[in-house]
Amino acid sequence: MYHQPVLKNRRTLLERAEKFISDIYFTDCNLRGRLYGDSCPLESIASFLSSKRITFLDASQQIFAPHKVGDTFGPTWWTCWFKVTLKIPESWRGKEVHLLWESDGEAMVWRDEQPVQGLSKEGEKTCYILSDCLKDDEPHSLTLYVEVACNGLFGAGQGTFIAAPDPNRKFSVQKAELVVLNRDVRELLTDFEMLIDIVKELGEGEQRGYQALFAVNEMVNLCDPSDPSTFPKARSLAHNFFSQKNGESQHTAHAMGHCHIDSAWLWPYEETIRKCGRSWVTVIRLMEKNPDFVFTCSQAQQFQWVKSWYPGLFSQIQLYVKKGQFIPVGGTWVEMDGNLPSGESMVRQFLEGQRFFNQEFGILCKEFWLPDTFGYSSQLPQIMQGCGISNFLTQKLSWNLVNTFPHNTFFWEGLDGSKVLTHFPPGNSYEMKGKVEDLVKTVKNNKDKGRANHSAVLFGFGDGGGGPTQLMLDRLQRVQDTDGLPKVQTSNPHRLFSQLQSDSALLCTWTGELFLELHNGTYTSQAQIKRGNRQCETLLHDVEIASSLALCRDRTFRYPVEKLQELWRLLLLNQFHDVIPGSCIELVVEDALRYYEVYLSTTVYLTYVWCLLFCSSGECAQLGSVSGQRHSPCGSCLCHRSGLCHIQRAFNSFSYHVITFGQRRFCALIQADGTVVMENRILQAVINKDGTLASLCLIDTNRKPVLEVVQPAHVLSSDPLRGRVSFTLRISDKSTITQEIVMDAMCPYIKFNTEVKWAESHKFLKVEFPVRVHSPNATYEIQFGHLQRPTHRNTSWDWARFEVWGHKWADLSEHNFGVALLNDCKYGYSVHKNTMTLSLLRAPKAPDANADMGTHRFTYAIMPHSGSFQDASVIQSAYNLNFPLRSIRCVPDTEPWSAFSVSTTASLTYHVAATLCTALPVREAWHCDLLERADPSMQAHMTSEGITINFSPFQIVSLLLIL
Repeated sequence: MYHQPVLKNRRTLLERAEKFISDIYFTDCNLRGRLYGDSCPLESIASFLSSKRITFLDASQQIFAPHKVGDTFGPTWWTCWFKVTLKIPESWRGKEVHLLWESDGEAMVWRDEQPVQGLSKEGEKTCYILSDCLKDDEPHSLTLYVEVACNGLFGAGQGTFIAAPDPNRKFSVQKAELVVLNRDVRELLTDFEMLIDIVKELGEGEQRGYQALFAVNEMVNLCDPSDPSTFPKARSLAHNFFSQKNGESQHTAHAMGHCHIDSAWLWPYEETIRKCGRSWVTVIRLMEKNPDFVFTCSQAQQFQWVKSWYPGLFSQIQLYVKKGQFIPVGGTWVEMDGNLPSGESMVRQFLEGQRFFNQEFGILCKEFWLPDTFGYSSQLPQIMQGCGISNFLTQKLSWNLVNTFPHNTFFWEGLDGSKVLTHFPPGNSYEMKGKVEDLVKTVKNNKDKGRANHSAVLFGFGDGGGGPTQLMLDRLQRVQDTDGLPKVQTSNPHRLFSQLQSDSALLCTWTGELFLELHNGTYTSQAQIKRGNRQCETLLHDVEIASSLALCRDRTFRYPVEKLQELWRLLLLNQFHDVIPGSCIELVVEDALRYYEVYLSTTVYLTYVWCLLFCSSGECAQLGSVSGQRHSPCGSCLCHRSGLCHIQRAFNSFSYHVITFGQRRFCALIQADGTVVMENRILQAVINKDGTLASLCLIDTNRKPVLEVVQPAHVLSSDPLRGRVSFTLRISDKSTITQEIVMDAMCPYIKFNTEVKWAESHKFLKVEFPVRVHSPNATYEIQFGHLQRPTHRNTSWDWARFEVWGHKWADLSEHNFGVALLNDCKYGYSVHKNTMTLSLLRAPKAPDANADMGTHRFTYAIMPHSGSFQDASVIQSAYNLNFPLRSIRCVPDTEPWSAFSVSTTASLTYHVAATLCTALPVREAWHCDLLERADPSMQAHMTSEGITINFSPFQIVSLLLIL
């Protein structure tokens, strides 16, 4: 076709092409309006409403009532099951037939008692393909079931998706019919869309953009939406454009399907199970049609859920894992928070995750996958390396509020010097859509141009699930090697990181933590969850120590492997990055607290174990289950033999608890001139309401001291061993704080046992200690170590850390003295100049409108000291506060004994040789990795004094002892 050359106006041509495929304008005559051909109604629709999430078998046996499209159902979190009967017209032979289903609730299609397709308007999945090309031997009459959850991809927020859920929301099905999809129209629409996006994304300054503009304009000229015979010529123009290849130096985008599913966030755990089922069965359908499609999937917990709830689907996943298409990644039980879990918890995340993937799929992950959390501890590189992982992928630091992180591909060096190859996808997303915009951003945003020429493109709906679509795959297929865009190759994590590693000579190294400059409120929100986490970490430590020692003393003891694994997995689940940070809805909080209550039974179990450890009479029967359902013959105390008196012993799960009795020493640090080093000041801070996202918020510096006295200070007790003083202050007309100040004999710190009755809105309660200490840095405990952060605000990197995270202690010291701040369940700190602050409670109103309301109990302590914090035993004191000695009733003839002791403390940051002394009959000792695999080349050196261990600073050492 010949056209006279005319002046082409860019805006006019672009709008012309956009209107040609618009789903809003001119759909009566444009190409989009021809996407579907014939349609026909369903034979019948019936429904059944359930307040619970039930199995297909249970649902299919219910009584279904007639249902009309448009009828409402609900409320929020209920489930409406639909029984759908359909008959495909004989005249549709040879055509592509879909069930078109549009609902504002997430849905799953069931066929022949198996899940076959997830549906969601928000996830652009509104069709279930009944036939690609209807044949005579295919069933024309079918009965399907559609399970519709009364929630969307992002829950059911009232007004906005991040708001607390609307408990009374109603849902409906807007469309339910059989349709013929015109595949040639679908393919041509994709061609148009990609060319139009190239025009827009490359802009007016790129020659290639104008070439795309002229090509798409000519396609409009050639294409008559009402005449399919014109489509091939238009498609040929698009094909010619897409086939113009790149040069060898072009950036390569490694395209991997992905579906980030929060294990809980704006929906409860149970709904996540269904989200996994809906998303992953859809992925399987895509793999059946696209043999090159690769999908990456993390979180062993979610695989375990699918195995339990959808065993048929899980078997299909195992098949595609073997084919190399469905790729488990991450190596952890869940995508946990990167700041708050203890060191042991972080190790267990990998231990449980890697074991599951190895047992179910025969693989061990080589990459840590944590794209969406609120920061990354500097001990993670060492923990990764210890678990067989050398690569790391995330993107969350692209959310930084103040500073732009300077790299996308680099080596991350941890606290001990361990390094891992790290990649932040430059597109700054883990849920791209395969669009031109994603590819252009990937190249444009790459901060390591010249050093790294390969990047990940993770595509698929995420957070609330959904995953990739066929349209995303088609988009990426069009531009695999198209001039003007990066090269696109279907890839996998191994291929990506292998390429990055081979080209890593020029990569930079980032040393220390990866601190997210946003969401600092997550260190404090949902205080009960954080308290439960700390307490359960402590309890599991003691249970495992006691159980191991019990087994050593009595080989008939049944070590509770299964029950302890169950407890660990519950704890690890609650460490998911929207649960322990407190950025979840109230239903999730209730689930988490209920899981913590399971741990109460382990205190009963500990009593049984102590009975075995300290009873030499042999009268104690085999220990019962962890749940405490079986009772020891000894009763509730140890070996309660008639007529015998009992003595008190202490169970010490750490090697450095020291008990000293003597005169009470008041814990205060006074200068030579008599000036007190510190004072206690309770205050509340007002949250900045502008631009905040619920529990993920900014923290302002506006402060109002809490000064109004309700009950003056009064002495509760005063004796040679302990003194206690109590007082109550009013925070507001709705909230009060009562503190009991405890001073114990020979104890280096003063405890503040605190009870807060909290009923505030958008307030932040902190305790502040101005101290007479001057230092440019404060020290904070992290997992298996500690790090320093500045106390000044010299640079934007400094003042962006106005609120930081730490674990059991923080310390501010000069050369010869300092002050430590200890706590038993808090994580948010701020040390600015000479003021030490501990964050106590928050009062956000979304996504949980009742977050932190109620009564809270916790303890913090202040510890002035001379010398360094290491010499003053600050670390040991913090452990003493969190791991109290456990009192045990024993018979008089019970002999005290010690299982382990260490020749030197491990708190000094230099290379040191230590001797582990043990009373156990150890025959061999082997170094092992954090997956508890012994290294056959590293047998530990044993002498008559014990096992010799050489430590480098902050090194984690794991030993396998053979008795």
